[in-house]
Amino acid sequence: MRKADILKLPSMPMAGPSYPAGPYRFVNREFLVITYETDPDLIRAGLPEPLEPIEQPLMHYEWIKMPDSSGFGSYTESGLVIPARLNGEDVNFVSQMYLDDDPPIAAGREIWGFPKKYAHPKLEVVKDTLTGTLEYANQLVAMGTMGYKHEAMAGDGELTRATLSKTQINLKLIPGVDGRAEVCQLVAINLTDIVVKGSWIGPGRLHLVPHVNAPVADFPVRRVIGAHHFLADLTLPYGRVVYDYNKEDEDLAEAAE
Repeated sequence: MRKADILKLPSMPMAGPSYPAGPYRFVNREFLVITYETDPDLIRAGLPEPLEPIEQPLMHYEWIKMPDSSGFGSYTESGLVIPARLNGEDVNFVSQMYLDDDPPIAAGREIWGFPKKYAHPKLEVVKDTLTGTLEYANQLVAMGTMGYKHEAMAGDGELTRATLSKTQINLKLIPGVDGRAEVCQLVAINLTDIVVKGSWIGPGRLHLVPHVNAPVADFPVRRVIGAHHFLADLTLPYGRVVYDYNKEDEDLAEAAE
């Protein structure tokens, strides 16, 4: 196989790549987002510098059901997002993600640095309740509930579109063959081509259970602020590096010489 052919491969393994080249289109992507307050000291400890916390100690716990995802198939994910600030911009730091499909786990970690681990999340309507659950190693670690479509958000989906357009930040950490952090970056992503198909708010509750390998309960629920249910089509493009820890270390070392 020639060098030019190798460099065109979208991913490993060479025989049957784990995922195709992007960008990636998602159709009828369904979200349940429960926003709550937690301990501000825990937020500070959970944000890698140079990210800074916002004034209110907020967390978003999310379930996302993706029945039609180009290159990835059908899957569901769940996890924690921390509202933060980077260079004066309000952003969302993706803290933990759990999902049930190998290709988006591999692509998410290798391309954008999404903190993905294999688990069993589920988002479903049970009679009058939108219900999200997350199981890890056969144990329930999260359950979120929301009154189903209690109140439709007014307007043309502008507020929901703004929510989806907000810059996401990941800590991309990939060790080299010598064990050191060969890639250690903050990566930014902005979703594009967003079409909001429905958006609802209503009462919500969130229950988190301590687990060593799925530590969502390390950010305990102090007070639920609200719940948001929405449906959208969108595109996940490639991202960009906004902070390189290795480069910063090299610059500091050069400055000290």
